[in-house]
Amino acid sequence: MTIKATSPEDYIKQTPEERHNALNTLRQVIKTNLPEGFEEGMQYNMIGYYVPHSVYPDGYHCDPKTPLPFMSFASQKNSINLYHSGIYAQPELHDWFVNEYPKHCKRKLDMGKSCIRFKKIDDIPYQLIEELVQKMTCDEWINIYESALKKK
Repeated sequence: MTIKATSPEDYIKQTPEERHNALNTLRQVIKTNLPEGFEEGMQYNMIGYYVPHSVYPDGYHCDPKTPLPFMSFASQKNSINLYHSGIYAQPELHDWFVNEYPKHCKRKLDMGKSCIRFKKIDDIPYQLIEELVQKMTCDEWINIYESALKKK
């Protein structure tokens, strides 16, 4: 389900109405807890949080015109998905999240490498997401990203 939106507000307006509250709440949780340096905007047809060129001029190595991606979320056909690059790049953060998830949600964790899928929107663990968002600073993300690039 691709949504062509020009802003986060426009994106949410284009989703099914029954998801608006969950998406607005998720957005607010992220914006309120996002460490300084990251910016919100549209990236890859999703609401994204990234390191702007004013902080990291090199941008994303795949397309230097694109700010360095960090986190995003999207309304998909059967779920709301949260994508967090830090979970993929830092095993300690991944392990923390996997261990904490059952304390916040009764449903089985549905997760890919950096994608967490929420099929039941009433069960989105906002408090856990709040903690996750606070766990990595902009500088930490840049350092992890640059270290990974040096290994290639």
